[in-house]
Amino acid sequence: MTSIEQSRHLNHSDHGTEEARGADMNRVVAGLMALAFTACSGIAVSAQPAATQQLKPVIVTAQRRAQNIQSVPIQMMALSGRQLAAAGVTNTQQALNLIPNVTVAHSFTFLNSFVTIRGVSEINNADPPMLVVVDGVAQNSQKQLLMDLFNVKQVQVLMGPQGGLYGQNAIGGVMIITTRGPTNQFHSHLDLKYGNGDAYSATGSVSGPLIKDKLLFSIDGNARGSGGLIRNPYLRRNVDAVNHDDTIRARLLALPTSWLTLDLRGDYNGFKGGATWDSVVFSGNPNDIRPPQSDYPGGSSGHVSDLAFKIEADMGFATLTAVTGYTNLAEDYRGSLDFTNPIINPGGLFGFLGPVGQGQNLSTAITSQEIHLASPNAQRLRWIVGAYFEQTTKSLLTRAFFETPIGSDQFYNPADVIINRNEDDHNHSWALYGQVDYDLTRRVTATVGLRYDSNTVAQTNLANPGFGDVVRKTETDPEPKATLTYDFTRRALGYLTYSTGFRGGGFNSPGISAPFSEYFHPETLTNYEAGFKTSWLDRRLIVNGDYYYDVDHNYQFFFVNATNGSQIIQNLNRVHIRGLELSVQAVVTDGLQVFAGLGTTHTDIIDSSSVSNAFPGIDGNHTPKTIPWNLKAGFQYDRPLGNGYKGTLRVDYTHDGREYWQVDNRAVQKPLDLLNARAGVEFAPWGVYLWSRNLTNERYYEDYNPAKFTGLPYDIGSLAEPRTYGVEVTADF
Repeated sequence: MTSIEQSRHLNHSDHGTEEARGADMNRVVAGLMALAFTACSGIAVSAQPAATQQLKPVIVTAQRRAQNIQSVPIQMMALSGRQLAAAGVTNTQQALNLIPNVTVAHSFTFLNSFVTIRGVSEINNADPPMLVVVDGVAQNSQKQLLMDLFNVKQVQVLMGPQGGLYGQNAIGGVMIITTRGPTNQFHSHLDLKYGNGDAYSATGSVSGPLIKDKLLFSIDGNARGSGGLIRNPYLRRNVDAVNHDDTIRARLLALPTSWLTLDLRGDYNGFKGGATWDSVVFSGNPNDIRPPQSDYPGGSSGHVSDLAFKIEADMGFATLTAVTGYTNLAEDYRGSLDFTNPIINPGGLFGFLGPVGQGQNLSTAITSQEIHLASPNAQRLRWIVGAYFEQTTKSLLTRAFFETPIGSDQFYNPADVIINRNEDDHNHSWALYGQVDYDLTRRVTATVGLRYDSNTVAQTNLANPGFGDVVRKTETDPEPKATLTYDFTRRALGYLTYSTGFRGGGFNSPGISAPFSEYFHPETLTNYEAGFKTSWLDRRLIVNGDYYYDVDHNYQFFFVNATNGSQIIQNLNRVHIRGLELSVQAVVTDGLQVFAGLGTTHTDIIDSSSVSNAFPGIDGNHTPKTIPWNLKAGFQYDRPLGNGYKGTLRVDYTHDGREYWQVDNRAVQKPLDLLNARAGVEFAPWGVYLWSRNLTNERYYEDYNPAKFTGLPYDIGSLAEPRTYGVEVTADF
């Protein structure tokens, strides 16, 4: 069934405590292992299972056409809206942290996030390593990854470079978010949450026909806020409080003919919350957990507006899809630059500058247009061709200033400004791409794809207009892909893939001094991968896995130059990355599913000669934010309770190995174990649930920056949220 046809079927911390925690977590791990053993044993002895005990087929659009996930030769995970709700997932960070070899940290400002996928990490003021696509529109700003997920139909995460079809910024992978479209019958949904720290969330949606079968609408809204949970003892306040984070989304779906679909969506998000709540870690040990103690109550505020228009036309020989996107994004933040107060650091910044603040005003506008033709699925030769265009304009004003009096905002006072950097950045990108799948035999399929990207970056120095500094650079990159797939049986396939990825280069803020370069080069990655996908025991057990080996040229990493307070991006000449991924899903009995995923990532800096003067002796080290291995596991259990009631329980467990925070590998975070749970009772149309994240209240830094890379005389770390818990009520009408 084509996507058009589908659209017409819309009817619906002390030592002792740590030891105790370790013992508790060992019991949790043992329990999960026992559960997995029970699952395998139960599957092995069952005969003639009922259809309700099978894992349901999952349809994905990873290759820009509808396919069963088990027939796609890409390691990936797909989560439905119902699965996201069952796991208590409310935003993209929580969703991505369910996936092996992916971690996401939220720190510094309200919109800031740092995703690491297969050893490739996100950095400030640069292109992301993982492309996010929302309803067909690429989100190419770092500030667009972290978003609330509500009324979502499906989230797909593709592992490894996907440059052939998705192009720039898909160097580590792709996250595809599909929101729920309007329905042909009236439907409404309500979701209310309340948790510790006075956290609240209210989500509502209504959908239905304006003209039956022809013009449909939906309106979704989400409002949340929080009093915060991370306490600053000097300010005597919680610095992670969210004053408001409100989103409204409206959508119109027109079906004027049997072959044409028109889809218009608009979103607006306004927010105000905390910022720069980093703790000072004088010991230089990332396992030394300290509260934030700055004298400046940091904060960030802004808005994100999106508009998307999609046209889909069934032309018989192919489906034509055209997607237009526009984003207007603004975020301002203020906070402490020294992260201290007069009691713990009487001299202020560097011991003599006194208390110093920092801030940025960011404004970004992105316009994109994509058009592609895709052949029908049911033929031996399948193809897709397309073109992409994007224009990005970014204005960034960065300042450091004296705090007079302490904690004040002197951002606009010229007499108090220490550092002043003001720039306009313009990016112009276009691409042509195509992919062909050909069934060589009934069992063997060859896939060949090629994308050609061109990206022009230009920067204007507005801080010194007398100089009229304008710099410009054009980058081009061909991104080939080739895959050979072999169907061993109807339920098992293996594949070999050669694929490439590309992350754009750019200019550091004006005024960067030697030995660092004002221009950082594009990052390119070549991936060699072998994988398999299998279904067993009448689809009661799915086992997928792969091994990958990557060669990364001009690996981008981030630090601060202490001599002039500049945020700098530079390149490591060559990095090798290798690892494996293994995922298991199993139905134990009717209502009980278990799942587990293992990921390993070994990064190796092979050549760092371009930065050897500043960072000598780092060859052979891990790249920043590397976690060599992690495990994600859990279960979902649903049980009828009688009289129309149903009980539900979901548990998710994560083990992260050691995390290497920077290229010198001196700051290493110890292994981390996290546990999330959600339990409730459903009785149509209502649902009532209790939930908790970080159930064992682990204390750790979500992001950590050693002194050598911050420009400060001490390390700083951004605390992760402690244990959260609360109640949730839902209703569907």
